[in-house]
Amino acid sequence: MKKIFYASPDNTELFSDPEMAVAYIRKIYDTNTAFLRDSFQALARDEEIPQTVSACYPYAAITVRQRDLRRHAIDPKSSYGFVSQEGQYSITLTRPDIFAEYYQEMLGAIMRNHCVSVEVGISDCPIPIHFAFPDGMHIEGGLDDQKLRRMREVFDSIDLTCLSDYIVDNKKMTRNGDEKPLALYSAPRVDVSLQRLRHYTGTDPAHFQKFVLFTNYQFYVDEFRRLARESMQKSDASPEQQHRAQYTSFVEPGNHVFNNQNSMETAACGQPLPRMPQMPAYHLTREDGNGITLVNIGIGPSNAKTISDHIAVLRPHAWIMVGHCGGLRSEMEVGDYVLAHGYDRRDQILDSKLPLSTVIPALAEIQQALQQTVQDVTGRHGLDVRGVMRTGTVVTVADRNWELDGLEEILAAFNPSRPVAVDMESGTLAANGFRHRVPYGTLLCVSDMPLHGLPKMPGPSEEFYRERVAQHIMIGIETCERLCRNPEGLHSRKLRGSFEPAFR
Repeated sequence: MKKIFYASPDNTELFSDPEMAVAYIRKIYDTNTAFLRDSFQALARDEEIPQTVSACYPYAAITVRQRDLRRHAIDPKSSYGFVSQEGQYSITLTRPDIFAEYYQEMLGAIMRNHCVSVEVGISDCPIPIHFAFPDGMHIEGGLDDQKLRRMREVFDSIDLTCLSDYIVDNKKMTRNGDEKPLALYSAPRVDVSLQRLRHYTGTDPAHFQKFVLFTNYQFYVDEFRRLARESMQKSDASPEQQHRAQYTSFVEPGNHVFNNQNSMETAACGQPLPRMPQMPAYHLTREDGNGITLVNIGIGPSNAKTISDHIAVLRPHAWIMVGHCGGLRSEMEVGDYVLAHGYDRRDQILDSKLPLSTVIPALAEIQQALQQTVQDVTGRHGLDVRGVMRTGTVVTVADRNWELDGLEEILAAFNPSRPVAVDMESGTLAANGFRHRVPYGTLLCVSDMPLHGLPKMPGPSEEFYRERVAQHIMIGIETCERLCRNPEGLHSRKLRGSFEPAFR
């Protein structure tokens, strides 16, 4: 006998209120995951259970007719919340505890733009048993070999065919008559990323904020931690206290939470991890989620793609790379900033997803915010800012020892794109931001001049770290705060294709 929940007329409802739609999504999800958890506990206790046990994700769907496309004029500044073709659209949904506000915003925009009701019900996509435990329990830990085999026979496991980025990579058919995707990611695709975020960063995905800074050196983490912990302390200065009060907590790996003492007297909770995860994350949180997350991705394009693939499902407002680079122009100096206006992608990590012929455009909203913040923090304005910041193309490579290729070969490879700097992550993060429709930007700091007699060496590097890192990370933080004042303005149509899902 198979116990399973499937969509049926009895459990499918139509909604014209996005809040009520999300409440029903939550009810379905909570009921079905609780059923799976209870069944698993019964198996662990050797109780009698059905031969197979399955429960499915909730889904949301709309039907848009030609007249619905024209009923209201879509705001030309908007890049989401509407569809461009008539037809049926649907998507499976997960973790309303994390995504409730996002779902409500997206469904509400669709209802307003097309005057349609949203259908919510139970899909035929099973929830893998591992994903029914959102707190990341290692469910196999307490099972012997016989129960492990039984678990795999009884419950649904992760199906790789459901984890594809076929929507993100524009491989979903858009012909009339085909059911079309309502969002970029299916529920299983989101769930696997949430699990991997916890694994790679050491923090729960619920702590991630809408503005993400990526860095490639521990020095930036140390300075971010210092500033973030300082923000949790009381201040006697009124403007400073007001600034600090916007942040509610600071979260370190291990879900080690420091609460803001400006608004509460709660002590820290959680425990620091005995050893750091592969790409530790630190979260300076706001009540509305528009705080700042810093992730130390280490060195290399593989890490950059890995973590950004998973952060993308959280639909951040922007991610920005703040790290080190090699300066390539003789007139540059160690400590100069580089604002990337273009990317020469030699990382090879995304070539199969985004052909090298794909243009990765600079996004004006982020470029202007970065440049203005550099001016404010350094005190250099107008043309004078050129004394501390260069703009131009950054070449991103996969081989850290590219300098060993020889000067003639290096110049032959680099010169066609006229790069001003070289690194190993920026082009990857920008390309993956473009691919996932997440606004992106890059502000690097020159740590060495490998073509001009100043390779990265321990002595000069240490001096540079002391002098520049604090200022650089402050620029990153203040840029995020500047962008936070109008986050919706970041989501322009530059990142959207001709036939896009309605969800941002």
